[in-house]
Amino acid sequence: MLNQTAVSEFILLGPTDMQGLQHFFFISFLLLYFTSLLGNGAIVAIVIPEPRLDTLMYLFLGNLSCLDIFCSAVTAPKMLTGFLFGHQPISFSACLAQLHLFHFLGSTKAVLLAAMAYDHYVAICNPLRYVLVMSPRTCLLLALASWSPAFVHATMHSVMTSQLSFCDRNHIHHFCCDIKPLLNLACGSTSLNMTLLSAVTTSIVLVSITLIVLSHLYITSFLFCNVQSQEGRWKPFSTCISHLIIVALLYIPVPFNYAPPSSVSSPGMDVQVSLMYSAVTPALNPLIYTLSHQGVRSALKKMLGRQPFPRGK
Repeated sequence: MLNQTAVSEFILLGPTDMQGLQHFFFISFLLLYFTSLLGNGAIVAIVIPEPRLDTLMYLFLGNLSCLDIFCSAVTAPKMLTGFLFGHQPISFSACLAQLHLFHFLGSTKAVLLAAMAYDHYVAICNPLRYVLVMSPRTCLLLALASWSPAFVHATMHSVMTSQLSFCDRNHIHHFCCDIKPLLNLACGSTSLNMTLLSAVTTSIVLVSITLIVLSHLYITSFLFCNVQSQEGRWKPFSTCISHLIIVALLYIPVPFNYAPPSSVSSPGMDVQVSLMYSAVTPALNPLIYTLSHQGVRSALKKMLGRQPFPRGK
């Protein structure tokens, strides 16, 4: 089927049309963007060179921080430019590329959180067998399980969206090229696109959240049955709580954003929810990591305490 698109570019209208608050929003989201870059960059800088943080759990943290950095970078620059200079044009090919990266990174992050939950389960409930269970082969399989379905998911939607006809409507009521705003502009039927979006998103969420919930239920049961001291329970509990907070920040908005149009979703809610997990959540995650992981806190203090230049004798 040939592409029948009659428009060569789209116009991003941004997250709000309240002109008097444009500079306030610009400063607010610029601070969130810098916080995301600095916070997640610090996590990556800590995890990679620190030999005491070479376990798989901290490698997952570094991977998750990289995803947060890239996810923010995909949407924030265009949105911030829109706050300063108004509606932003984006070419058809650039719009599809942004759509692909936005869903690829978001889906990878969702599956990676499930892999992290399994890693927590093995580390807490089977510590003596951790090295055997979480072997290099297992790590490779977990990495493929995180990246491969996300790539297929994003590629499917970007290819199907590229085949739609958009006629003369090109104003996107959003700050980025997401699937649903583009489907709202299409001239022909988009029922197949919307059905696949809901079905695939639901499958990824259900499989991931099931693994996350089961892992934490096993962890909770193990701690109450096998660990008697409150102090012995608190450290693994704090790790699990921080992980569940990050899971909630990502997973709770998804049903609202990718539900069918006739359901609870609305264009205004779609924008607000997208802002939550593309701008706010990446800025909060480093704080959650730092507060809950003793190893990260210790490594951060060590890094901040280093002398940039040796003192003269």
